[in-house]
Amino acid sequence: MKSISTSGGLVYSTDSGRMCPGCRQPMASCRCSAAPARPLPDGVLRVSRETKGRAGKGVTLVRGLALDPLALTALGKQLKTACGSGGTVKDGVIEVQGDHCDRIIEALKSQGFVVKRAAQPSDGMTS
Repeated sequence: MKSISTSGGLVYSTDSGRMCPGCRQPMASCRCSAAPARPLPDGVLRVSRETKGRAGKGVTLVRGLALDPLALTALGKQLKTACGSGGTVKDGVIEVQGDHCDRIIEALKSQGFVVKRAAQPSDGMTS
């Protein structure tokens, strides 16, 4: 005979309907589907350049912003306009196409942000 833990547990209840397999709560009060909270930033914006996973195309990333999604999108639009290039906002990170670290750092400092230039991750190659 299978135990409850190996059979997967309760799938449906006549009292509350479908049950979540992760937290074993009714689907209406499921805690699993809630978006995981992003860690709170330390107040310093980090600007870096990255090419990994982009077919060699470089993008400038701005991380560490504690803004709501609308303000983040507006700031992203300002930075893209200042650099004269495209970009996007994904998962709280502003991506601007091209190598515009210096322009973005100056634009953010002029708006009163504390900004650091983040070191590029090493590619594991030695010369």
